[in-house]
Amino acid sequence: MTANSPKKDRVDYLDWLRGFAVVGMFEVHCYDAWLGGAARQSTFFHWSQLSGTLPAPLFIFLSGITFALIVTSMRRKGADATKISLRLLRRGAEILGLGLLFRVQEFVLGQPWAPRSDLARVDVLNLIGVAIMMMAVAYWLARSPVAGAIFAAVIAVGMAMATPLLWTTHQPRWLPWFLETYVNGVHNLGVPQPWLFPIFPWAAFAFAGLVAGFFLFSDWASRHRPQSLALVGAGGVAAFYLAAWFDSRPQIYAVYDYWHTSPAFFLARVGIVMGVIFAGYAWCRWGPGGLGFSPLKQLGQTSLLVYWVHIEFVYGRFTIMTQQAQSIWSATIGLIVITVAMLVLSILRTKTKGRSAEILAWIRRRPQTAASD
Repeated sequence: MTANSPKKDRVDYLDWLRGFAVVGMFEVHCYDAWLGGAARQSTFFHWSQLSGTLPAPLFIFLSGITFALIVTSMRRKGADATKISLRLLRRGAEILGLGLLFRVQEFVLGQPWAPRSDLARVDVLNLIGVAIMMMAVAYWLARSPVAGAIFAAVIAVGMAMATPLLWTTHQPRWLPWFLETYVNGVHNLGVPQPWLFPIFPWAAFAFAGLVAGFFLFSDWASRHRPQSLALVGAGGVAAFYLAAWFDSRPQIYAVYDYWHTSPAFFLARVGIVMGVIFAGYAWCRWGPGGLGFSPLKQLGQTSLLVYWVHIEFVYGRFTIMTQQAQSIWSATIGLIVITVAMLVLSILRTKTKGRSAEILAWIRRRPQTAASD
């Protein structure tokens, strides 16, 4: 199948974008974990962390697009809304379960220092699992892609608008902290923590991605893929400038925090993500991304695995560098090592996928071969 065929395009650019988001997370995590001393106060560190406002929204936005892709595929095979919703509800529960398992792993490996409260930390896997379950319920209520897109847009806007309230003046303190943290990331610290991934505002990115996905996989867009992706990119530019206009208007919130809870910042990031999606498509269709082996596509195919593993080698017990003690150059070398190692892991996973029985049989044959020799 050629790189320019519609079906191949769809997989390629989504994989490339996931890989791009994963590498962006590597960069943010490595510099945050390892830079120390003067390097941690430098402009370089500031910009390395500011760039972190893109990978997570992109990754979550793509979960909404993938949700729409699955819905469209199942509908074309004759599945009804209930069957589709139940399948995706189970998928969301699986990812949430993996997120909780990841927290258990980090707690065990973090002993004797890790507190028990870390088990309830809301990380990106927890958020994506919950968001997929929420989208499954929303689609079941909507029953069709068109109604689903409208409903998802309303939910995304509602979440973005409610976030400043739920983080400040209307914080749901009546909930136990381990439940409230899923609403606003309060954890057990009394106030929302911007480094966590609560439903408000993060799940709004998934619903925004669902709107884009229902458009991108519509019958018209399937026949006019370059034009549909160009419209997404143009919509992203419009959203970015609209966000700037909203931010310049008199504010309706008692507490306004542009960089953490502002609906204008949410809209600006959605706009940037939409622009990146068109750029990723263009890179894969007309640029070098469509030629031969692509490291970003490869990482995108195993994004969950490499995300899971790299955390332990950056922040965890098996970190490859001393935490908060590195210069920019040494941390950069560490980033390169992590990226290459995760790429190798990704390739090995792809090559061994579906071959577990064959590999196990080979392992069992080795002692017999050695004994006969």
